[in-house]
Amino acid sequence: ACRAAREAGKYLMYSGHICFHPIWHWVGQETELVWMVESPELVNDMFDRFVQLVINNYEGFKANGIVFDGVFMADDMGYKNGTMFSPAMYRELVMPHHKRLCDHLAADGLSTTLHSDGDIRALIPMVIEAGFKGLHPLEAKAGIHIGDIKKEYGDRLVLHGNIDVRKLAGSRSDVEQEIRDKVTAGKTSGGYIYHSDHSVPDDVPWENYVYAVELLLAHGRY
Repeated sequence: ACRAAREAGKYLMYSGHICFHPIWHWVGQETELVWMVESPELVNDMFDRFVQLVINNYEGFKANGIVFDGVFMADDMGYKNGTMFSPAMYRELVMPHHKRLCDHLAADGLSTTLHSDGDIRALIPMVIEAGFKGLHPLEAKAGIHIGDIKKEYGDRLVLHGNIDVRKLAGSRSDVEQEIRDKVTAGKTSGGYIYHSDHSVPDDVPWENYVYAVELLLAHGRY
């Protein structure tokens, strides 16, 4: 499959989850957050071992001759009203593992995009410091607007997403305004990849999404 993709000229990405998000699926989100306060050594060890698994998987692919063009890694750290833990806790407990992974992949010349839902604006400076080169999905439902992020971080991050799926479910006028405004803001000086701000739900009509792509072709070339 990888050979076929490369022969077709597609961009091949190594993808997975990093540490915070997968651990909560095992122990529960509330339990993990409590442990981050009460048992940081345990959580640090769990994060370390999971990142090592991600690295081992990557090295296994590489050993079998698979060459990647980039990396897309998920670690959801935000919700509608902010981050799930403090910026200080990110720096102390999560960021070292993010940096370890980014550094390992960068040694092979790969840039890593971080996927994190929710409002993680308070973490973005440290996300950049950790070594991430892209940010996704810039969730509009959490109050993020690409124009603001572009002005502050557009010279350091490739921005990926921010198209509000609620607008895609609206009228043609809603779709047109959303695509025109967000794509125009995102593509200023380059470094923008079109994408919805989360999974596209069933209430988005097919016709609306086709129209969005047509508008993208009209407004998104640069």
